[in-house]
Amino acid sequence: MTAPTTTDSEYDETQAVPDEDGRAPARRYGLLALTVLLVVGLLLGYAGGLLTPRLTRPGDASVEAGFARDMTTHHTQAVEMSLIAYRSATLPEVRQIAVDIATGQQGEIGAMQTWLREWGLSPTGSQPPMSWMSDGATVKDGLMPGMATPQQMAALRDAKGIEVDREFLALMYNHHLGGIHMIDAALAETDNAEVVRVAETMKSTQQSELNNLRQLQAQAKG
Repeated sequence: MTAPTTTDSEYDETQAVPDEDGRAPARRYGLLALTVLLVVGLLLGYAGGLLTPRLTRPGDASVEAGFARDMTTHHTQAVEMSLIAYRSATLPEVRQIAVDIATGQQGEIGAMQTWLREWGLSPTGSQPPMSWMSDGATVKDGLMPGMATPQQMAALRDAKGIEVDREFLALMYNHHLGGIHMIDAALAETDNAEVVRVAETMKSTQQSELNNLRQLQAQAKG
């Protein structure tokens, strides 16, 4: 589930209007276009999830259900961070990777939520978060691996100028590391072909994005 290829120029077809707080201006057309991409990505994810084999259905306490629920929560924060970066980051390359992450992970959310519906399971379930992982008990403050704290999210929202880029890149780098840890845990336990396929795609995409995030961190220091 790779994100649609986009260029920064596609999001700058109207004149920017400066925000009152002095942040990098939001592109009216760009935000609308990105919203459309997110909706399309979600719908494509739903459609892809409908291809899940129906021979067996994971139970409520299964690794597959836990992974789908918790990775949805994990992805949701990544999408939120990416929208903040797209709106306020100063480097075009940072805004571009934010678009790629937001659209790609929104599509994956759609697939995982479709799994749960097809399995006849609730989006939330009765099991505690991370209980499907062998080291799930190590989770602190209810945060899954790599997730930003409320304080870190507030700092990202309040950042200005190049600090937006730096905050986003640091948080997303850790976010991806945590996400890969969760993916590896699921791959070690599941034999569901569709879950394996999507999880392996997630891992490959996030590993590639980690390299790009490192490069952008070096660029943002300059």
